[in-house]
Amino acid sequence: MSSDLPTSLAMSLVAALTLTPPAFSPTVLLSHTRLGVLRREDPLPAQVIRVSLKQLLWVGVFLALLLLAGLPAYALEPVAARHGMVASSEPLASQAGVEILQAGGNAVDAAVAVGFALAVTYPQAGNLGGGGFMLIRMANGDAMVIDYREWAPAAASRTMYLDTQGNLIPASSTVGARAAAIPGTVMGLTLAEKTYGKLGLQRVLDPALRLAKEGFPVSYSLAQALRSERALLERFDGSRRIFLHDGHPYEPGAIFAQPELAHTLAEIAARGPQGFYRGPVAEAILATTQKEGGLIARQDLEDYEAKLRPPLVGHFRGFDILTVPPPSAGGTMLIEMLNVLEPLDLGMPNSYASMHLIVEAMRRAYADRATYFGDGDFVSVPVTGLTSPRYAANLRDEILHSNPQAPVRPGEPQAFESGATTHFSVVDAEGNTVSNTYTLNGWFGCGVTVENAGFLLNNEMDDFAAKPGQPNAFGLVQGEANAIAPHKRPLSSMTPTIVARDGKVRLVLGSPGGGTIPNTVLQVLLNVLVYKMDILEAVTSPRYHDQWMPDRVTLERVGFSSDTLEKLERAGYPLSYRDSIGDCEAIEIDPESGWRWGASDPRADGKAVGY
Repeated sequence: MSSDLPTSLAMSLVAALTLTPPAFSPTVLLSHTRLGVLRREDPLPAQVIRVSLKQLLWVGVFLALLLLAGLPAYALEPVAARHGMVASSEPLASQAGVEILQAGGNAVDAAVAVGFALAVTYPQAGNLGGGGFMLIRMANGDAMVIDYREWAPAAASRTMYLDTQGNLIPASSTVGARAAAIPGTVMGLTLAEKTYGKLGLQRVLDPALRLAKEGFPVSYSLAQALRSERALLERFDGSRRIFLHDGHPYEPGAIFAQPELAHTLAEIAARGPQGFYRGPVAEAILATTQKEGGLIARQDLEDYEAKLRPPLVGHFRGFDILTVPPPSAGGTMLIEMLNVLEPLDLGMPNSYASMHLIVEAMRRAYADRATYFGDGDFVSVPVTGLTSPRYAANLRDEILHSNPQAPVRPGEPQAFESGATTHFSVVDAEGNTVSNTYTLNGWFGCGVTVENAGFLLNNEMDDFAAKPGQPNAFGLVQGEANAIAPHKRPLSSMTPTIVARDGKVRLVLGSPGGGTIPNTVLQVLLNVLVYKMDILEAVTSPRYHDQWMPDRVTLERVGFSSDTLEKLERAGYPLSYRDSIGDCEAIEIDPESGWRWGASDPRADGKAVGY
């Protein structure tokens, strides 16, 4: 890689001079948009910056200075480790995972430790009060998905967020305890530890307990995140007291201890899931939700269960793609898009030829998402048809013979039959792997902190179709299959994924980002498997997103040539721009040497740590 360093730097510098005007700043990068929550419409000026001779001379001077300074070759390389690797959105949580690996734990032990640690150090998305999916592949090839997606309360109804005229009540499914579904994280993580772990719950909870009791220095990004959500958090007593420090927001470097959360973690360590779904913590949940007008009842907590499900398995150019089934749409969509793209010449990365084909695959997968997906325990989802190579061939033929301006409609997969997040990836020395994505939905969930227990509740009810055909907070349109029903799991876009070849794991990856998640995972996979990038290059490469409705291509502001943008516009693609999309946390395993290469997305503030 060292021999490519000057070339890579030159390309990056030239790109920086030729691309659309950047809008990066520390504050912007810490906003919601960095996780792909598409909230702002900021079209760029019509004119783009052109390279002048003077600018090119500056590039040459800069490169010469770097070479003279002896810039180390590893500066742009992924983190390397011989034994184990953890990549997550928060450095202390990554270190917690490595601590468990070095103590003799396996990848599942480490993943459970990371999940609980993120609930302490990354409260905007790490959680006890949310839910998600854990994809596990053991070294012997056995694979399983732990579905710990949240449940709708028994008192929930399909019209609960509509007024008497049938219109959506603003913010009713996103703010306050009425937006909260039954949390699944604790049940899911404890089930993983019981089924696949080695060290036991008390040991893997040690790092999280220590961080909650003793506190940790508030990072700049956490301080900014807390300030950015002040209007939400100050509405609720527990949130204002804990996360806003009673009106005196934490400054970077201040020590943030959470004794109430430490007590909750101690209950879980001592009693397992019963320490959360029954007893004092459950009583605290019920008291808080009752105070704030929520629907969670005692029976909801006692009845909640996580489920073990077989993973979806797809194939792409000789690689096995393991991912998650419904109630996440992400895994099915990923395989559908890969099937469409598999035989095509995708050209150069981020060229018009490549982006046109990939965007058209995205549009069709998201049209299908809006129509067919829901909780497979409640509705029939045509997964076999959607992931059929014959169905993909129909879509591919449509793409190759249609105009980009032509409207896209959902396909008919039934004919081929026989829906604020954080991600972490873990690989251990034996080759066991975990890919886990979990969420509160929005940053800091519904804003309500469980009093005397110290954790935030989700606003996951917004992931249902509160009014089928109307977009949710991520702009995703959803159909009748995802309508609200008691104890139903809302549709998700989470896409934790593991890639193997010839029985050996090659990649472990996933990302947050709401509706952008499947497309982020798709692009990173293509960057490695098709374009032969190393994992850090693959994760760093600029991203784009199309989710059918609204039907436009959203691009990161920096990284795409003016020529490509002009061709996309001439072809009829509406374009919009965002500061960043996704936060991919990924690990690549060298198939020959066995070395682990970790990459934490530079769009966020995470870290890959190995040993």
